[in-house]
Amino acid sequence: MTDINFSGADQKSGEDGIARPSQASYEFIELLFFAYRDFISEPDEILAGYEFGRAHHRVLHFVDRNPGLSVADLLEILKITKQSLARVLKQLVDRGFVEQRAGERDRRQRLLHATPEGQNLARTLAGIQAKRMEHALVRLDPAQRAAAAEFLARLINDTERGDVMKIVKKDETA
Repeated sequence: MTDINFSGADQKSGEDGIARPSQASYEFIELLFFAYRDFISEPDEILAGYEFGRAHHRVLHFVDRNPGLSVADLLEILKITKQSLARVLKQLVDRGFVEQRAGERDRRQRLLHATPEGQNLARTLAGIQAKRMEHALVRLDPAQRAAAAEFLARLINDTERGDVMKIVKKDETA
């Protein structure tokens, strides 16, 4: 296996002063692009049948995984504008995939829940993606799985990694 230097010391600047990634970094960048392309390809086909896109998928995923999620919390998770979310959420609500309920303590708060149809679609898409994940992980031993999870976690901004891991690991504490 090729030695990989991730210290950044092998990153060179061109004549224009712009840093050039190392070959190893380019390889990982491209692997991530291709992995993501294939990871979302089958869900994209299904979503297209509903005239939905990836934004709908992300909203539906997090609403299904977090019943009663507030709109404010969803905005924080997705890091999108209110306007972007409003358009996608309206379509999901109008088509019967998500419902909004008023909060018990604050009636102005909008809490999101996947409808049975929304749960079905979200879980169908997650099942497809889980199958792909399991296919990739099946030959890895526990230490390799942990290293893969650590690698992915380290791609998340340092300032947000802790909050993201609370969302990702919530089922382990339940």
